Amino acid sequence: MSREPEIMESQVMWEPDTKRNTHMDRFRAAVASSYGIRLANYDDLYQWSVESYSDFWAEFWKYSNIVCSRLYDEVVDTSKSIADVPEWFKGSRLNYAENLLKHKDNDKIALYAAREGKEEILKVTFEELRQAVALYAAAMRKMGVKAGDRVVGYLPNSIHAVEAMLAAASIGAIWSSTSPDFGINGVLDRFSQIQPKLIFSVEAVIYNGKEHNHLEKLLRVVKGLPDLKKVVVIPYVSSRETIDISKIPNSVFLEDFLATGKGDQAPQLEFEQLPFSHPLFIMYSSGTTGAPKCMVHSAGGTLIQHLKEHILHGNMTSSDVIMYYTTTGWMMWNWLVSALATGASVVLYDGSPLIPSPNVLWDLTDRLGITILGTGAKWLAVLEEKNLKPCETHNLQTLHTILSTGSPLKSQSYEYVYKHIKSSVLLGSISGGTDIISCFMGQNVTVPVYKGEIQARNLGMAVEAWNDEGKPVWGESGELVCTKPIPCQPTHFWNDENGSKYRKAYFSKFPGVWAHGDYCKINPKTGGIVMLGRSDGTLNPNGVRFGSSEIYNIVEAFEEVSDSLCVPQYNKDGEERVILFLKMASNHTFSKSLVKRIQDAIRIALSARHVPSLILETKGIPYTINGKKVEVAVKQIIAGKEVEQRGAFSNPEALDLYKNIPELQDY
Repeated sequence: MSREPEIMESQVMWEPDTKRNTHMDRFRAAVASSYGIRLANYDDLYQWSVESYSDFWAEFWKYSNIVCSRLYDEVVDTSKSIADVPEWFKGSRLNYAENLLKHKDNDKIALYAAREGKEEILKVTFEELRQAVALYAAAMRKMGVKAGDRVVGYLPNSIHAVEAMLAAASIGAIWSSTSPDFGINGVLDRFSQIQPKLIFSVEAVIYNGKEHNHLEKLLRVVKGLPDLKKVVVIPYVSSRETIDISKIPNSVFLEDFLATGKGDQAPQLEFEQLPFSHPLFIMYSSGTTGAPKCMVHSAGGTLIQHLKEHILHGNMTSSDVIMYYTTTGWMMWNWLVSALATGASVVLYDGSPLIPSPNVLWDLTDRLGITILGTGAKWLAVLEEKNLKPCETHNLQTLHTILSTGSPLKSQSYEYVYKHIKSSVLLGSISGGTDIISCFMGQNVTVPVYKGEIQARNLGMAVEAWNDEGKPVWGESGELVCTKPIPCQPTHFWNDENGSKYRKAYFSKFPGVWAHGDYCKINPKTGGIVMLGRSDGTLNPNGVRFGSSEIYNIVEAFEEVSDSLCVPQYNKDGEERVILFLKMASNHTFSKSLVKRIQDAIRIALSARHVPSLILETKGIPYTINGKKVEVAVKQIIAGKEVEQRGAFSNPEALDLYKNIPELQDY
């Protein structure tokens, strides 16, 4: 019982209202009465939802009022495991965009768009959004875009991105996006694999008070995508008169592109009626072991899962105003936009969250009456470092929920939020991943918030922590697994004909069970979860997930460098920084100027967020006998652990070079 004291310490930071009438409570009552069972609380409902997952998803389909032209014949074949990737809601016909645009209160604001350094906030009503989507879709159809074609955005978090995505979805085309902070290599590593027919982009963006010209990067991306039929350039910072797109092949300004779809009268919105499993989004893994994997997410699976999280877990209604600080290159963007299906207003913010002042998102919260504010955990830590006290400077009356993701939320951030932001807010740490375009666990309006813990596992998500023997463990760390099918798992990976990459990614550790690649600990007493970081070589500083190979591709192009190794180092708060070790080529010496040139190269090709915290010299890099560079072993050594399996290495002596490195002490 040595763990008992730790579990006893769980400190309550927030408690649900006893007089509440939430969606979650209403849904629980509906299920209890339909099935004649007693469900006293969330835990009872959760257990039922994973044991009877087929019934759970059928009940939620009904509760969420999904718009479909044909109802399903079968929810799911329950004889199949999660590794069989069973088909969900077979026989149904629906459209994702139709569900997001169904809200009939025409004058209700669907989107607010705010930008760094701009006083003006653009507003788009649901009716205006429907008209714009109809126009984009008509132009897409005119140029021959059809169901299954790929339409991509290299775009800031803007109204155009939402309109283009919804138009693509209305036709049944597949949408994929990256943000302008991605370098050329990063974009081509992703888009070149999926051969898009159409790309939307901008001429420039503003970040951190600086204007960044985007046309040069766009030109080089377009040249690497031979299947493109059209490049639509959106004047974003300047007016079109001042922008020269003549060098970009097949390019056209947005206005001229949209004009091609206009007939004599305004085009009508048409929503292709497609199977539940029809592809909607292609998302990307971080590219740890080579090219990023292209995960295909279905329209129905994404819709029903996002609705579950927004309606039941977030208690969202049409009176909510939600903002998540994200770029179009992060799955939180797709998740945020799905909130339109509840009739809520979505706030899109483009720019730095610290300019013109670190209060910019709080100013926006008061100005727009934001009710749900989402951010990366890192941003809250930065505000605390800057000693900001929004509760003293801002009203924040409308704000009922703060969400945090991207990296584990530290215990002291819970203290900070409740003391210096708002004492009555629900602070929801949420966790899942691009792989499921959603969350395994997260916010919950019906259970308490305990300091340092994610509140609960989400409905229908059969999540456990397993030890290496494949046995569930409670109150101790284990591998995050999901043991039962979920509608939001990728239907397949692009260019993975026999499914081998897919199986290797999730099902190679425990047969028939999804292993997510995260370590976590589930508190048996509170049901809360503590995330303990990635279990592989993925890097995740500041909530930006990327693979070491993205760094290697750039660094090893330097003639001075013969080899390199990129690993994370964690401090006691679970924060992560990236360390890059360089092995110098013969006749070259390690220097400050080389370090600077490498930092610049990474910044240009990838982004400023990819630049390692420390770049150090090493004399040797460990490899396995079959020639694989071993990051995980070095990660263990710099964390002060011993490496047992030295026999697996072709040069085990190299491991000793990473012990007690002075620069890595006191992090």
